[in-house]
Amino acid sequence: MNRCCADRRSFLKQAGSTAAIIPLGILASGCGTRPGMAKKASPNIILVFSDDHAYQALSCYGSVVNETPNLDRLASEGMIFDKCCVTNSICAPSRAVVLTGKHSHLNGVRDNTEQFDGTQQTFPKILKQAGYETAFVGKWHLKTDPTGFDFWEVLPGQGHYYNPEFLTPEGSITEHGYVTDIIHDKALDWLENKRDPEKPFMLMLQNKAPHREWEPGPDHLNMYEGTKFPEPGNLFDDYEGRGTAAHEQDMTIAETMRIKADLKMWEESDSEDGVYKRTIGRMDEEQKRKWDEAYQDDIEEYKNSKLEGRDLVRWKYQRYMEDYLRCIASVDENFGRVLRYLEENHLADNTVVLYASDQGFYLGEHGWFDKRFMYKESFFTPFLVRWPGVIKAGSRCDELVSNLDFAETFLDIAGAPVPDDMQGLSLKPLFEGETPGDWRKSLYYNYYEFPAVHSVRRHEGVFDGRYKLIYFYDLDEWELYDNIKDPAEMKSEYDNPEYSEIVERLKEELDKLKKQYKVPPPEPLVNNPDA
Repeated sequence: MNRCCADRRSFLKQAGSTAAIIPLGILASGCGTRPGMAKKASPNIILVFSDDHAYQALSCYGSVVNETPNLDRLASEGMIFDKCCVTNSICAPSRAVVLTGKHSHLNGVRDNTEQFDGTQQTFPKILKQAGYETAFVGKWHLKTDPTGFDFWEVLPGQGHYYNPEFLTPEGSITEHGYVTDIIHDKALDWLENKRDPEKPFMLMLQNKAPHREWEPGPDHLNMYEGTKFPEPGNLFDDYEGRGTAAHEQDMTIAETMRIKADLKMWEESDSEDGVYKRTIGRMDEEQKRKWDEAYQDDIEEYKNSKLEGRDLVRWKYQRYMEDYLRCIASVDENFGRVLRYLEENHLADNTVVLYASDQGFYLGEHGWFDKRFMYKESFFTPFLVRWPGVIKAGSRCDELVSNLDFAETFLDIAGAPVPDDMQGLSLKPLFEGETPGDWRKSLYYNYYEFPAVHSVRRHEGVFDGRYKLIYFYDLDEWELYDNIKDPAEMKSEYDNPEYSEIVERLKEELDKLKKQYKVPPPEPLVNNPDA
């Protein structure tokens, strides 16, 4: 049965822990337009995008580690999507999918090494033709200059947290301050001073935070001091019941997370280290003074503790969570500035505001950080939408949606033509409280970047809302997960005879989706470590 708005209390529990969920008091039962309210013509659109923001780190998704009051407000005034997934869980490919509405193999960005072809069709170009003014501020990460935007100022590559450079049509400039604040300053300045007020607008505001190395801003350096974060129940996962890929990855807190570069245990003798110079070395004297004061006690405690084994992993997890969540606190506070600006300037009622991340992230589940896998924590992304007069406040949607759908949705909202070669679906009917009878029953995923950092094997898969079939095609290994009986995805049921019919059904579905999306056979693996 299709249910746009479902009170699914169990599906998005934090893997391996007893996660609280959003208080139902702020959620209305059912979803749809409010009686007597009609959609206004040519609504403005703002997409706020963060980098590596795990759904487990939003209180509206049931976080047990932090609060996100401004993002929670968006959820309570709009719609929260419980099953928004990505097509390819890594930074640049996700961004290319959003711009084009096409899977990675068609838009040309399958991994972080490939360059985006800015001459191709994108939704901002179509919006411009439909009379919209378009702007992009923040993390771009696609190796070529943005196209299709009337205004853009973007971080080069990953960008920096402190005193970052920005690329503009006129050249490179360096700004003083903290990157999340600056990105929002620039976006609000464009809204206030640089756009044409006679035109509807589309603004893409894209944060660097909370990407590794999770460097908090000056206003949040002491946040969470003394906090003891609950550990995921599978922090010490041994990967029994999973295949080769889970065993051979290189993204564990225990082994991969760096004491100095990631957890900030720097000393003055490290001042010539490349990562140190890239991070702390960018700070002015006052910024560095505040930083040193904030971390001095942690550094001394670590040096004197002589931690080993599981005790060291537990300490690393706590340090990781402190800085990661401090970065998110800045995102949330700045997001509140956007909401206030819209209200104070009488733009809120005719502006669709969307919040999402380029993918999910691991917060210690399976002992990991980072993303890439089709496993739940990196496959799911938070997705919140407010559209006054159209979306019923406090509603939830349980349908399968994807970042593949964003481009089509923006065009449909604007009343612009949606090209036939876009591969997603417009989410506008779901916003209006209606699930089309032919809504998708499954999602396709393909991750390409191997060999590469974190050593996650190439794989593809299909997800039908409950069952997930993953194929690690270079290894010729299959995995199947039952997300109802095993929400933490701890044991593959692929070889379990009780699931044989489900396996066959999902293999047929996978083949159907690959034909539908025109997926080519995988290219030979370059530098195959098993060859």
